[in-house]
This record gives sequence, structure tokens and C-alpha cells, in this order.
Amino acid sequence: MSDLDEVVGAGAPQRVGSFRFFLDGHRWEWSDTVAAIHGYTPGQVNPTTELLLSHKHPDDHPQVAALFDKMIVDGQPFSSRHRILDTTGKIHHVLVVGDRMLDERDHVIGTTGFYIDVTDLRDRDRRDMVDEMVIELEKSRAVIEQAKGVLMLAYTITADHAFDILTWHSQQTNTKLRTVAELLVATVTTTTVLPDDVRAQFDHLLLTTHRPNRR
Repeated sequence: MSDLDEVVGAGAPQRVGSFRFFLDGHRWEWSDTVAAIHGYTPGQVNPTTELLLSHKHPDDHPQVAALFDKMIVDGQPFSSRHRILDTTGKIHHVLVVGDRMLDERDHVIGTTGFYIDVTDLRDRDRRDMVDEMVIELEKSRAVIEQAKGVLMLAYTITADHAFDILTWHSQQTNTKLRTVAELLVATVTTTTVLPDDVRAQFDHLLLTTHRPNRR
């Protein structure tokens, strides 16, 4: 079971689909589930910003258009609850969560995230579930970022490579990614003691990091 399945319920994985947006060429990719939410069969259309916006509910269109603009210009993480109209005109209530996509030099190259169709839930249940999901996802993202930092320091690698290691270990051990991250961070922070000379180097870096051309 994935972290997403645990939050939204293992009985409804078909309601969750992923997407990626690349700044280079403003190119979109979406999973078959996201295509289906919009009313398309796999491979029927190539998603574009214009196509996605055309499916937004008229009352939500300005909000989502502004969100897309901020995502494209600033490359910032986001979450949004809004409505879309599929190709038959049916209204879908969705939660869309996106985070920055980085290259090996930690430069922002786009956005990656997922759609969750919460149409079948009652309004109160939908609000409660979405609020819970956002909280849980933020917690997962935070501890995964901490674990990535541990691996980056230990192996002198990029954030992408650190995430690859965490993902590989999660798959090999059939353990949720968040659990792997939590255990790694907890173990390192409670059992690892840095040598005095290494700690001294960190002390120096911390105290001089604000100075240009520090020595």
C-alpha cells in the first residue's frame, strides 16, 4: 500500500492519479486516471495548460488560472480544492497537490503532483478528508526531505539521488516511503555521534555562513 492509498483509502486507488509539468516547453504529462477524471481515454489527447483550464468549473476558473500562473512563474508547491467538468459535463470535486520538480543541480524544472477525485464524498466528509490528507502529506513530505538531507550529507549526493535511494529501499523492503524516512531520521538523530573535528567544522560553517567568501 502506498502513502497515498493509506490516506485516501485502499479501496479507491482509481481516484488518485499523477501529473508532471515541465517548464521547458510548458509540457504536461498525466496518468491514465487523471485523463479519465477529465473524461478522456488513455492517449486520447495531449494535456496542455489551455486544455486543463478549459475543464475548470467557471466559478473556480479564475482561482485555478492564478494558481497555474504562480506555479509556472514561481515554481512553488501548492494545493487546491476545486471543481472540474469532464467531457460529458459531469462535475468532479478534486484535490490537486503539486510540489517542485528539481534537476540534479537542484534547479526547478517543473512541478510534479497528483489529483484526487473526492466527488463521491459528502461535503462535510470531503472537507474533513481533504484537510486530513493535506496535514498527512505535509508531514510525509517534511520527514522525507529530512531523510534526503541525511543521505545527501552522508554520501555527498544530490537530492534526486537521495530520493532514489529511499524509494529503492522502500520497494526492496516493502515498507512505506514515509516509514523508511522516519526510521532513518530517528536512528540517525538518536544513535549517530559525529567526531569532534567534524562537529567543529559544522560549528565554523554555522557561525560564518552569513559572511561572503568565508574561510
